Amino acid sequence: MAIKDFFQKKRKYATIPSEQSKREIPEGIMSKCPKCGTIQYSKELGKNLKVCTSCDYHNKLSAFERIEITMDDGRFFEFDRDMISEDPLEFPDYVNKLTRSMESTGLRDAVVTGEGTIGGYPVIVAVMTADFFLGTLGSVVGEKITRAIETAIQKKYPLIIFSTSGGARTQESILSLMQMAKTSAALAKLDDAGGLYISIITEPTYGGVSASFAMLGDIIIAEPGARFGFAGRIVIEETIRQKLPEGFQTAEFNHKHGQLDKVIHRKELRSSLIKLLELHTVKPTKEASANG
Repeated sequence: MAIKDFFQKKRKYATIPSEQSKREIPEGIMSKCPKCGTIQYSKELGKNLKVCTSCDYHNKLSAFERIEITMDDGRFFEFDRDMISEDPLEFPDYVNKLTRSMESTGLRDAVVTGEGTIGGYPVIVAVMTADFFLGTLGSVVGEKITRAIETAIQKKYPLIIFSTSGGARTQESILSLMQMAKTSAALAKLDDAGGLYISIITEPTYGGVSASFAMLGDIIIAEPGARFGFAGRIVIEETIRQKLPEGFQTAEFNHKHGQLDKVIHRKELRSSLIKLLELHTVKPTKEASANG
């Protein structure tokens, strides 16, 4: 399916009563910032890469929105699109929840993997999305990311992973936790082969994802305000019975304490990736590209 198809959503209408008459306006024409409460046109917010024009809050992007603004001309060849999770533990209502997530997002699971170019440099990319099951790490997510890593090794392409996750997928129990070890082992092979791995952390990234591939990058970047860690702030405070510092687990706090290489604004992220690829890889010539 073409990427543009994911953005051509069917327009829905909501009836708004007035004193004179009722008129129809497109549903979702306005957006309210979850941080500062500013109301702005959704179209204008989209033009600003979904960054609030008032407080600079970085709203969440879907996987294909992320691909659209990152890859050259939004072009992207997707891997393993039809891979679907099963229900090996027969967890109550899991199949129905998976079905609803697939219907609402048009995706098969919480990650999209594939290849394309950024600034002319070929790359392997994995993009997680919170739209599907809160971006939880299940067996399909782990398998798709592992296969993407293996393809990066085979083709000798840089690997870029955009992470966002609520943690391990409870409904898959130990099979979910195994993905932490599987992806980490694959990344060790990429490192042994001399491959480049750039990890980009987005809001929010917790649990098994933060405890595995999200924090194993050669270069680790985060968007402004992105929260990440293993356990959440509330859980930690209730466990240690202490108040945590202001801004705890935000990208800025973690960068200050050495867990990140840099915090980069969404508007500057693509250009920053191009600079990193210029420094660490060689752009293929037209002749080399033609010869495969």
